[in-house]
Amino acid sequence: MSKIHDHVPRDARGRPHPLSQYRGKVLLVVNTASKCGFTPQYQGLETLWRRHRGQGLVVLGLPCNQFGAQEPGDAEAIERFCSLTYDVTFPVLAKVEVNGPGADPLFNDLKRAKPGLFGTQAIKWNFTKFLIGRDGRVIARFSPSTKPAALEGAIERALAEPAV
Repeated sequence: MSKIHDHVPRDARGRPHPLSQYRGKVLLVVNTASKCGFTPQYQGLETLWRRHRGQGLVVLGLPCNQFGAQEPGDAEAIERFCSLTYDVTFPVLAKVEVNGPGADPLFNDLKRAKPGLFGTQAIKWNFTKFLIGRDGRVIARFSPSTKPAALEGAIERALAEPAV
């Protein structure tokens, strides 16, 4: 069993959201924020989700307030913003920390599996993206400035891999 699939983050209501339910799927895990210059990427993430979910893609947004306090709202405010502003239908989970002693264990594993430039593990800003294969292996890490449309090829290649 994959270590990524062992994680159980919380959904926006605080209930367990086991990643084991996505075994055999391709995951795109993104630390998100509602008041960031990269926030319009929600639209591109939603486009990827709608285009590829039938083939097995799951986009997961995990809001984070660690970068410039750009995600100050509670779960209800985040959900309302995502829905009304970007018509987001992919799962947006509970707010997490991605760096430091309070970092969510999922992000610790993602950072270890795919460090950033020059081997740094820290996530530098909102909208860092991790692509995870059907087998739970972290395939790639994409910077906040990488637009979701630029991930299309990597996602298609991951989706072409057989389910495990």
